[in-house]
Amino acid sequence: MKHENAVLKAVMQTEKGAALQERQNRYMVRVDRAATKPEIKKAVEDFFNVTVTAVNVQNYGGKKRTLRNRRVVQAPDWKRAIVTLKAGDKIDLL
Repeated sequence: MKHENAVLKAVMQTEKGAALQERQNRYMVRVDRAATKPEIKKAVEDFFNVTVTAVNVQNYGGKKRTLRNRRVVQAPDWKRAIVTLKAGDKIDLL
């Protein structure tokens, strides 16, 4: 298994993420594209010392954009995981 620093990239703080935290005790985490659900679960549990009950993943393709010289470049693809924690557990973001 990979080290948790290789799996977890960042905890995403967005409006949707804040709503998920307040209502459903879920957190959005940007993860490595090759990470699997069991690896994500273990990394979150080890890094934040919480109990994970479910992991959902979403893959995103990088957007294409055109530069001023009409060259087209593409942002890298990325993966997001929505992690559900046990009732009473919490990730302290600040």
